Amino acid sequence: MSLTFCNLHFSQKPNRVVYLSQPLMKQLKLTGKKTVSIKLGKEVITAAVKPIKKTGHHLYVSSGVRQLIRIPKSGSVYVTSTGEDEVQLGPLIGVLTDSGYGSTGPFGTRTGFIKQLLRLGEKQAFFFAFTPRDINWQNDTVNGHFVNAQGGWYRKIVPLPDVVYNRLPSRKAETTSSIQSLRERFIRKKIPFFNWSFFNKSDVYKMLEGDTEAQMHMPESINNPTPEKIKELLEKHQFVYYKPTAGSLGNGIYRLTYHPKRGYFARYRRGGSNVLLRFNNFKSLMRMLTARHGGLLSRYVIQQGIRLVEIDGCPLDFRFHMHKNGKNEWVPVGIGAKKAGRGSVTTHIKNGGSLMTPEHALGRTFGPRAGEVLDYAKRVAVKLCQCIERNYPHTLGELGLDLGIDRDGEVYMFEANAKPGRSIFKHPALKEEGRASLTYILEHCLFLSRFRRRENG
Repeated sequence: MSLTFCNLHFSQKPNRVVYLSQPLMKQLKLTGKKTVSIKLGKEVITAAVKPIKKTGHHLYVSSGVRQLIRIPKSGSVYVTSTGEDEVQLGPLIGVLTDSGYGSTGPFGTRTGFIKQLLRLGEKQAFFFAFTPRDINWQNDTVNGHFVNAQGGWYRKIVPLPDVVYNRLPSRKAETTSSIQSLRERFIRKKIPFFNWSFFNKSDVYKMLEGDTEAQMHMPESINNPTPEKIKELLEKHQFVYYKPTAGSLGNGIYRLTYHPKRGYFARYRRGGSNVLLRFNNFKSLMRMLTARHGGLLSRYVIQQGIRLVEIDGCPLDFRFHMHKNGKNEWVPVGIGAKKAGRGSVTTHIKNGGSLMTPEHALGRTFGPRAGEVLDYAKRVAVKLCQCIERNYPHTLGELGLDLGIDRDGEVYMFEANAKPGRSIFKHPALKEEGRASLTYILEHCLFLSRFRRRENG
């Protein structure tokens, strides 16, 4: 298999011919060939091939070929030959999302992120965004959103892509039968699709139950615990977190505490402020939880509380934004330290938390040992991603891990997110990591589509 970069040009000739510069013919091992199969995404046609005298790697495509395989634009692109007289252009990469509401562009609040990603990738791939409604399964085509050189949007119908990066924003939409069948259709057509769906907290705990390597770094957790189990864990650990399995942004989370002499305490967030309640006995605590959530408590999970490192009496946790690189290895790309707001159950920024760099946070808690603790946490994060990946049936390329570090420097995973938010990259000191994160997404798409990056010779 030969892979190289080339300059793709459009010719006005209506015939089905591709013209290749002689160095490119040689690179692709096509010298002397009369016809070739040209492939883009899932579309393949046969065309006559003609050499032209030109230095460098140039490929001219007649309008007949362009229309038949729906090449969206000219410019720099990878080209690969499989040795079977087939030449593939690309990769054709689709970002699956949903249309937004309001005037913030075609994808609402995600428009800016998607535009950044598409602009970064345009020099190496045909990169577009699309929604479930943009797919025509009868024709195996997608009406994609592309970004032009001025940063504006335009639409082009293209073949089904080589790889799909899933950024569908809604947990609810993902559980519908139409989205489930959409994902399965891509897999049946052998189109790599990452990340499959949001995780539920209980799914992750269940998935890693038998993985001894992961269990070393996981607090004790029980899905849909009975009142007896809640009481048992409270007495065993003194404090626990009680949270909805499909929750996000810290909504519906309780920190429950047990003091043998003072009774039971529940701390939670209500209407924009932090609440602390005391109960003389366990039954009255359970009565309050049942009154507030009733049958929904069956969707809750209880988790052992860990004595985390603190700054100014406020606990810290860490968001590790992990990516697969172009060699299919996990790397920690961005790390944000989140300090809880006073009296808050969680470290979420909207609940009064604040964001710091890990170096700053660990410097204040571990002093000269900060670098060593951070390196250890990075190694644990990579190991945990590997554990999740080997127990998960679908393709992953990105994970957000919420990790805690206790006073001895030991690392625990509280949550794993298959579609992590990008709020940590808003910190001025993490802007560079935010850009790197986009590069890793592109690199992994190149890996999955088998267009591995290689310097042009």
